[in-house]
Amino acid sequence: MNLKVLIVDDEPQAIEVIKNYLENFQNIEIVSSCTTAIEAYQVLRQKQIDLMFLDIQMPALKGTDFLRSLNRPPHVIFTTAYPEYALEGFDLAAVDYLVKPVSFDRFLRAIDKVLKLYEMKSGLSFTAEPSVDKEIFMYLKVDRKTIKINVGDILWIESLKDYVKVVLEDKSYITKQKISVLEELLPPQFVRIHRSFIVSVPKVTSYYSYAVEIGGKELPVGRNYKNEVQRRLRVNF
Repeated sequence: MNLKVLIVDDEPQAIEVIKNYLENFQNIEIVSSCTTAIEAYQVLRQKQIDLMFLDIQMPALKGTDFLRSLNRPPHVIFTTAYPEYALEGFDLAAVDYLVKPVSFDRFLRAIDKVLKLYEMKSGLSFTAEPSVDKEIFMYLKVDRKTIKINVGDILWIESLKDYVKVVLEDKSYITKQKISVLEELLPPQFVRIHRSFIVSVPKVTSYYSYAVEIGGKELPVGRNYKNEVQRRLRVNF
C-alpha cells in the first residue's frame, strides 16, 4: 500500500523539486499537485490523501489558514521560504517545517517522521530509504531558463563570487547562487574540498593531500577541508 501525497505550492519549480525528491522513495504515490489552496481543497474532497506538502505564502489563502479550515486534515509538512512561520506551523500540529531551499538530507528526515507516524496509525511498515536506482535532479536558473540537471552527472561545482559554475562531463552552467546553498541541497555523494569547490566523490579519479583530480582537471584541497576530504576519499577508493 502506498502513502498518498498531495503537493500544494504556488511556485511550479518548488513543486518539481518535491516531486523529484519523492520519486526516490518506494511506497510513496504523488496523487496530485496544486498551485492554490482552493485547488487543494477540491483534491482533498475527492481523493484519499495521507500527506500534504503545503506552502504558506500563497495567493488568496495562506497555507496556515487553509490548514485551519480543514476538519480532518492529512499529515502536513510545511514548505516555505519564511522561517518566521515555524512556531505557527507547529502549533497547527504539522509533522515538520522545511525552509526552502530544502536539502535532500533534510527532506529525508521529514519523510522518516511521517512514515513512522503512518506506521503507528495504519499498522503497516514503510521505509524512508531512497531507492538506489532512482535519479535525483537539480533545477538551475540559467539565462532566464530553468535547466533540469541529473545530479549524478555533476563532476564539480565552483564558486564564482555571487555565482556558481556547475560542471558536467560534456558541458557546464553558470547560475546566480551561493555555493553554500547548493552544498545543502546536494546528496551525500558530494564533498566540499575548498571554499570554492564541491566535488562528486565517485567522479574523483585520483587524489593527493593537497588536490584531487576529476574530469581531467586538478582541483585544490583547502587546509580546513583536508581531514574530511581524506576520510571520504579513503572510504571510496
